[in-house]
Amino acid sequence: MRNREAAERRGRASENLAALWLRLKGYRILARRLKTHAGEVDLVAAAPFGPICFIEVKARADTMAAAESVAPAQRTRIGRAATLYLAARPGLARRGMRFDIVAVAPRALPVHHRDVWRDF
Repeated sequence: MRNREAAERRGRASENLAALWLRLKGYRILARRLKTHAGEVDLVAAAPFGPICFIEVKARADTMAAAESVAPAQRTRIGRAATLYLAARPGLARRGMRFDIVAVAPRALPVHHRDVWRDF
């Protein structure tokens, strides 16, 4: 149980760091740990003058491993959750959507990978 609790703490810390990093870049955080019956999204943010971003935060030993760690099934779940979120918010839906990853690694600044995949 300790390992799970430690992983939960690391995950929350990584999400907090990612949210701070995005805010510093001008993004507005709309939701954290968004849960729908279709899936969960770590962060939802409005890009400055751009689309609504559904962001998966990944903490790994290096940022490249983090960016590559979102499996196709996870992308599908995030896409479904994003669609449900925007369906309930037509004003935001007009801005469009984008799927991003923020990679967090020890002793490094977060790396924001924009428009990593498309949900068709």
